[in-house]
Amino acid sequence: MVAPVGQLYLRLLREVTPWRNSLLHCEITAPSHFLQALRKLPLRAFSTSGGYAGYRQYEKYKEQELEKLGLEIPPKLAGYWEVALYKSVPTRLLSRAWGRLNQVELPHWLRGPVYSLYIWTFGVNMKEAAVEDLHHYRNLSEFFRRKLKPQARPVCGLHSVISPSDGKILNFGQVKNCEVEQVKGVTYSLESFLGPRTSAGDLPFSPDTSCSSFKNQLVTREGNELYHCVIYLAPGDYHCFHSPTDWTVSHRRHFPGSLMSVNPGMARWIKELFCHNERVVLTGDWKHGFFSLTAVGATNVGSIRIYFDRDLHTNSPEYSKGSYNDFSFVTHANKEGIPMRKGEHLGEFNLGSTIVLIFEAPKDFDFKLKAGQKIRFGEALGSL
Repeated sequence: MVAPVGQLYLRLLREVTPWRNSLLHCEITAPSHFLQALRKLPLRAFSTSGGYAGYRQYEKYKEQELEKLGLEIPPKLAGYWEVALYKSVPTRLLSRAWGRLNQVELPHWLRGPVYSLYIWTFGVNMKEAAVEDLHHYRNLSEFFRRKLKPQARPVCGLHSVISPSDGKILNFGQVKNCEVEQVKGVTYSLESFLGPRTSAGDLPFSPDTSCSSFKNQLVTREGNELYHCVIYLAPGDYHCFHSPTDWTVSHRRHFPGSLMSVNPGMARWIKELFCHNERVVLTGDWKHGFFSLTAVGATNVGSIRIYFDRDLHTNSPEYSKGSYNDFSFVTHANKEGIPMRKGEHLGEFNLGSTIVLIFEAPKDFDFKLKAGQKIRFGEALGSL
């Protein structure tokens, strides 16, 4: 037991050290209003959730060891009080604080050690970066949002849908009913995740409409089926995301919400995790009908940016939880929306997070994937 406990301690220390070091540096260089915001954070939440987080890390470690032995572990879902306890942690405020820390300019001499630690911890491949010199990045935000060399991610032209980002495939397949799997055996509600099919200003969505009817609203062409794919972006992955196909974006829906972690362990533990979290849903059409891409926020990822949407402001105190905000890209001057080409830059996260694709396609659509596999932007997801 000594070795596993030691490994667990080192892993926890490795995860906490970057945050602790950033805080220490912030005490010296950050603006005073930011320090005041940090001091107002409820310490009780830290102490309560800290012990529980350690327990969850230990449970996660045991699951990983059993998986290495080839044993399939049935999901153990969190209870209501466990989810409520987790949601009581001020993750939105923490994420805003983390965002401000990311903007603090690092001294030239400190950039190499800080970024090198991050690279070592999360396995970042800087040889793919457009600028490999670590001293070029003035702050953590610039480092997280680094661009890649043009040849680093060739876009597959043979398949109709490509991966919009680097990451890990958590789940994919045909949507059979109103419940969609975020990982094997753990689901979320399709209706809760996307919201009403019509925008808030139009006809309201009937509360007694069945979930199968909601699914049918998304399938606009006879003979088509609804498909989904979930891609998890780890902290070390390339943080930008791109258009997965040729399509037209007509609508954006922003759901303010919690900012819980969306790593695979949490996705196995919390049912409807993606419905709890803040997310930006882009919907429109491609050559086979309905198409959507949803960027899901996470802890320290309060910032979701869509390049063509300057009105979008995520993790803002102006919004109330439990609501959503609609914006249409279809106007009198633009009758179609925003055209996107396959592989075109679409947006970025401040740190790792999750992309969910939900779209309709003919019944012979075939995914070229395996659950759990690593994938890179530009590689094939599926085709007809």
